[in-house]
Amino acid sequence: MSSRVFQSIVLQMKECTDRVIGVIDDQGTVVSCNQLTWIGEKWEGAASALNVNESAVVIYGDTTIISDNIRLGDIYVRAKELHFASEAQRAVFLVRQVGSAEIAAVDVVQSLFSDNPDDFVISINETDIAVIKTLTDGGDGKEIYRIAKSIEDALAQNLKLKTTIGIGTVVSHIRDLARAYKEAGVAIDVGKVFDTEKTIITYENLGIGRLIYQLPTVMCDMFLQEVFKKNPIDALDQETLFTINKFFENNLNVSETARKLFVHRNTLVYRLEKIKKLTGLDLREFDDAI
Repeated sequence: MSSRVFQSIVLQMKECTDRVIGVIDDQGTVVSCNQLTWIGEKWEGAASALNVNESAVVIYGDTTIISDNIRLGDIYVRAKELHFASEAQRAVFLVRQVGSAEIAAVDVVQSLFSDNPDDFVISINETDIAVIKTLTDGGDGKEIYRIAKSIEDALAQNLKLKTTIGIGTVVSHIRDLARAYKEAGVAIDVGKVFDTEKTIITYENLGIGRLIYQLPTVMCDMFLQEVFKKNPIDALDQETLFTINKFFENNLNVSETARKLFVHRNTLVYRLEKIKKLTGLDLREFDDAI
């Protein structure tokens, strides 16, 4: 992660505390700090203290160093120091820029939440921005989607950026924010595989795709070989795969799928029969469709 990203986070934290906060690399070089004159200094002793200590908080001289393995008790202490409420309904959004990345994206997102001091916008890296939003309505799904949509629209209108936004489950305690952030990342990753047309994906709505995504690749390959005994799945061309996806989207309803594909019902039945001969699977049967 670039020092510019770290510096952005440190400067955001500066508004919440009167302490000097910074980041050092594994060699002890200060790569970012809200005390600008310290950037570039070499703190080899501090790096050594972190490397030999397994605690989340290490005291080096008069300096407190926090590693990435933060204990629950330390979370409460830091939250109190920063006047950050431990218990509140919060949603975590992970905004990922698609294609070209724009450094000004974090400023656009921050402007959407500047009126609420309980909301936080954090630049994760060149492409990712995390938003921690405090909810006032108890975490209504429509409201959460509206927030994500407002972020997407603002970036599209102001910077012409395309984004994918993952949303974790609503949490009620600060200790669960890390889990919600990971869920938002999983939502984006699973969405790339199973919901390629969606730009806003909620972890809770991933369905069976979430289970499949977590399976080992070897196990998935074995399953496909067992199911596609006649011919491999590669034997299905893009038009056939498109037809199959539309059939699934319309709940195995032949008439409705034919209407969405703008083809005669008999044409779709012919295609399904062709798939059955090629794969041995009759997609009109629930088990085969699964």
